Parts: sequence; structure tokens; C-alpha cells
Amino acid sequence: MGEEVFDQVAASLHRLVVVAAFLVLCLSASAAHPQEKPVVNPLTGNPSAIREGASLFRANCSPCHGLNAKGGSRGPDLSTNQWAHGSSDADIFRTITQGVPGTDMPANGFADSEIWAIISYLRSLAPVWKPVAGDPAKGERLFSGSGGCSRCHMVKGEGGLLGPDLSRVGASRSIAYLADSIRAPNKDLSDGMHDSNNPLGFPLVYDTVTVVTRQGQRITGVARNEDTFSLQLIDTDQQFQFFWKDDLQEVIHQRKSLMPAYSEQALSASALQDLIAFLETLRGDR
Repeated sequence: MGEEVFDQVAASLHRLVVVAAFLVLCLSASAAHPQEKPVVNPLTGNPSAIREGASLFRANCSPCHGLNAKGGSRGPDLSTNQWAHGSSDADIFRTITQGVPGTDMPANGFADSEIWAIISYLRSLAPVWKPVAGDPAKGERLFSGSGGCSRCHMVKGEGGLLGPDLSRVGASRSIAYLADSIRAPNKDLSDGMHDSNNPLGFPLVYDTVTVVTRQGQRITGVARNEDTFSLQLIDTDQQFQFFWKDDLQEVIHQRKSLMPAYSEQALSASALQDLIAFLETLRGDR
């Protein structure tokens, strides 16, 4: 009799374990494949929301994206209806609220209604997108060959280290900014990467830095990290150099780029269009 009771209890426990495992699987599947309806902007096309969104955008977003969302030195053109991190209302909402790790786009603390108003404003700007004039294939050959761009700039892990990595420049910079950077690189210097693990580090830009050692040697390059006590730079031979500031006579920052200006004599208008058409395709991993 005792054995029968034991067997019945064991069978009941087994059934409970099987049911529990089944429920866990169901819950996991539900979490992995949520049956949520797509989120749609409730303020789409609302004239007052568009006006509010324009005001919010100019007050908060224009320093990076330009007054009319046409792009600036730190943010891409948002008026073209091209979105590097998802094009649905929900995707854009997430980009604004959470930011984009590894880029200049921070998380923002707007109220939901304010975000929907900003999205309504951006949607109101969007024309039917047209590709950039120029031949991307020719531009890529120019970038890697006679233009010499790849000697200083890296794309997808290949190229030089002296200039900014351009692997997603098409998603992070406007076409106007790209043209200016080629024709007049001193006009608006690009931000360098700041090490978030070094809060004492100075904000870096891709300007020209010259150090003068105690022995009078002058070394020129681009800073990769700088704080009160030390400086790391890549010199013009693309070698990493480290200096303690106590060992230097002087550190000279010049608000100019090491990149030469490409005039129309050096780069024709059609070649510039080809090069920009190539750069515009560089949008990183989506």
C-alpha cells in the first residue's frame, strides 16, 4: 500500500513538473514573440503638434542636426526620410528616448507627447528620397585609390588611423557637411572619440596637435586621449605616441585639420559628387 501511494505521489509530481516546464516554454515563447500591435504616432499630421515639434527640435536638437533638421557637424540630415536605426514611428521614438550607443546621439528625457510632436515635425519635412548625384562605385575607387582618403580614414576595419573612422558617416553626417569637410576641412572640425572611462579627459576634436619635448623635438599629429597629466596622439606617420606633460616644453593645439583642402583643381565637381555618393552609402550595421 505504501508503495502505491509513493508511486501515485511520484506520478503527480512528474505531471506537475511537466506542466510547469510547458508553462515556462509558453511564457518564453510569448516573451520572444510579443503580440503587440505596432506603435503609431497619435499626432501624425496634426498641425499644432508639428508646430510644437518644430519648436522643441530647434531648442533641443538643432545644435547637432541643424536649425531645419538639414544636418550639422555632429548629426545627420533628418529631413530626407532616411533612418539608420529604424524608420517606423516606434523605432524613431526609441532612438530619441534611448539614444544610440557608440554615437553622439544621447538618451533624452522628453515627455511622450513631446517626442510624438518632434516625430510629427520630422515627418512633415520628409520628401520622396532621391539618391545622391554621382556614382558610388567611382567614388569608392577614388576613396581607396587616387584620392588617397583610405591612407588616413578607416572604413569597415580597413584604412588609416589618422582621421575619423568613416564606416557610418553616411548615417551620422549630412551631405552638405561631407562636401564642406572635403573642400574646406578647417571649417567645422569633427569630434574625436571621448573615453567614457576617463571622465577627467579633455573633449577631443580632430585638430592638429604639436608637442615640443624638453630636447626641442617637435612631433605633430592628432590627439587620441588627453588629460591634465598626459597626452596620447597618432603622429603623421600613424604611430601612437605617449607623453607625460611634465616631460614636454609645450603642447600646441591648432584649430585646423591635418587633412588638405581639395579644391576644384585637385578634385573636380563630378569627382566630388562620386566621392560623396560613396560616403553616403556608409551607414554601418543596421
